[in-house]
Amino acid sequence: MEAAMALEVALGSTLKVKEMSPADAEGPPASSQQESGSPIPQLLSPIEEHPKIWLPRTLRQTYICKVGDTVNLQIPFQGKPKPRATWKHDGCALDASRVSVWNGEQDSILFIEAQRADSGRYQLSVQLGELEATATIDILVIERPGPPQSIKLVDVWGSSATLEWTPPQDTGNAALLGYTVQKADTKSGLWFTVLKRYHRTSFTVSNLIVGNSYAFRVFAENQCGLSETAPITADLAHIQKAATVCKTEGFAQRDFSEAPKFTQPLADCTTVTGYDTQLFCCVRASPKPKIIWLKNKMEIQGNPKYRALSYLGICSLEIRKPGPFDRGIYTCKAVNPLREASVNCRVDVKAPH
Repeated sequence: MEAAMALEVALGSTLKVKEMSPADAEGPPASSQQESGSPIPQLLSPIEEHPKIWLPRTLRQTYICKVGDTVNLQIPFQGKPKPRATWKHDGCALDASRVSVWNGEQDSILFIEAQRADSGRYQLSVQLGELEATATIDILVIERPGPPQSIKLVDVWGSSATLEWTPPQDTGNAALLGYTVQKADTKSGLWFTVLKRYHRTSFTVSNLIVGNSYAFRVFAENQCGLSETAPITADLAHIQKAATVCKTEGFAQRDFSEAPKFTQPLADCTTVTGYDTQLFCCVRASPKPKIIWLKNKMEIQGNPKYRALSYLGICSLEIRKPGPFDRGIYTCKAVNPLREASVNCRVDVKAPH
């Protein structure tokens, strides 16, 4: 037989040949066999095909599954006559109560109802006489991480709140992808996500609404998803409205006082006996002036024949059914504490034709 060697065969399997000494190759002396009286052993069947394992490409990297998943790995091999296939887990025999193996003519199938304890390195060995091929498969069984151990509200100022938390004790047998921070105001009680897959263990939540009170919680996340529960801050963050003080600078108050001034004077007019006539003028003053109407320098206030109105600086005098005695000079006088002003007009009354 050839010298001992470790031959790397295709697709991840290893072929090993045990070394034999020259004495083993020649066999025991015939005389000793005859003297001992032991029967001469029969020759083994010749090896037509060396053992070899065809490890699938997907199993050359770590095989990851979740707790509760069914692992069903089919590993093809070759060898003639049929080789003996055995499995080991981290160098030890498999637990037959939880792991099942089925060996066929050209393949071996591994069945596992995945639990965390099933993670590790599995070795398939295919042996044919003194020849042996091996292949290894790394299996990682993961689950959701545990929640962060605690969360604390560190500080509140303005519309922001600072949080701190501690990592979970159990990461679910996988690296953490980060933390998800959520907030909820006491009015609605609804949770809203502030940020996802944040890697640090402290964060400042900003843009909180003034007048609301908030609670916060943090989830841990790995490849399986978020932790089933999350710790909630024991204290609420009360976002209070900042007290504002308005400082007004002293200034000189403007004086809006104004003496009466007619912006639109009275206009002379001629009317017909028996037809109502109106006189108009406009005055501007502050404070509001007192309006006095005169006819031929005599006040006509309170006379039922005349109707005087004043609104927004527009002054009017209605002469009801004028007659020949209503002709004359009409005066509108505006008086306020500053001074007085007046305008005049002539009114003529003609008989109808």
